[in-house]
Amino acid sequence: MVKWYVGLLVFVVLAAGCTQELAEKRAQTIKPPEVAPGAEYVGTDTCLECHEDRALDAKHNVHLRLASYEAPGYQVGCEGCHGPGSVHVEAMSEDEVEKGLEAILRFGEDGYHGEESSAVCLTCHNAGETMHWAGSAHAEHDVACISCHKIHDNPRAQLLAKNEFELCSQCHRDVQAKMYFISRHPVKEGHMSCGDCHNPHGTGNPIAGMLRTEERLNDLCLTCHTRYQGPFVFEHDPVIEDCTICHDPHGAVANNLLKQNEPFVCLQCHEAHFHATRDNAQPGFVFPDDTVINDAEGTGTDPVLFKDPYTGETPSITSSPHGWQRSFLTKCTQCHQQVHGSDLPSQSLPSRGMGLTR
Repeated sequence: MVKWYVGLLVFVVLAAGCTQELAEKRAQTIKPPEVAPGAEYVGTDTCLECHEDRALDAKHNVHLRLASYEAPGYQVGCEGCHGPGSVHVEAMSEDEVEKGLEAILRFGEDGYHGEESSAVCLTCHNAGETMHWAGSAHAEHDVACISCHKIHDNPRAQLLAKNEFELCSQCHRDVQAKMYFISRHPVKEGHMSCGDCHNPHGTGNPIAGMLRTEERLNDLCLTCHTRYQGPFVFEHDPVIEDCTICHDPHGAVANNLLKQNEPFVCLQCHEAHFHATRDNAQPGFVFPDDTVINDAEGTGTDPVLFKDPYTGETPSITSSPHGWQRSFLTKCTQCHQQVHGSDLPSQSLPSRGMGLTR
């Protein structure tokens, strides 16, 4: 027990030392861009003397609630994003508006935007969820942090500019349309979000793109659909390779997010079942096409009688036109129910269920 406590104490001391060292390194290397050389930090209270409309922003904006000890190595408050404000304050007090605006970092249409504005955010947000932003698809397409996040006067979680589904739909219109199909994930209803499957800041995985998976796409699907994980004795190759071979995760007209209805989704890889080619007239009664069966009044057409070609006997059943085709070309899962994988029939008893004898 004593050894355990000693080990824990050593770990805490080492962790504290590493944290302090990292903080000092950040303080030396990660700083906001200097737009006014020689400017000094004056504090948030000084900023609020003129920008009093931002005083209420402290209720929602986490940047204004941070204490210095919570972000070692970083400047907190207004100047954490807008840079040191002494030159700006001095110029504005002397009514030198143009000089004052140039002496502070501004964002949006009249200031920094695109890659430049994101670089300011990344001075702090350079780890965790955002550490791979530089190589992400959004960054490559000049999407900025402020394209999705509204920093001031925003009560939404994570300072999103809009509801997440609405925000993503601004650009991803094709995905938005699929969310109105009959079969879909419950994103539009609010039970899921785009961020459950995608990391909009990038993942660093060139294969997965923005998907939240370290390996295959299937591993992401299996975080919820664990019953399809296996391993199975009889495995379905497309299931192992990629779930999206058969399913469209954003929505589909066919049930269960299938890209096509059965049997067409199966016929992309499999040939039509050989039973579907069986002649419906062997054995059975078959009614000629475009005819009416005899009713109580005796009107209509009698069925054509066939004899079994093998026994010569008259069959005692009546089959409908195209019966075999309907049976084997309508829904494959009527018989093959475990399309994701199965352990039946048992490999340990090969003679059972296989029509084999020992």
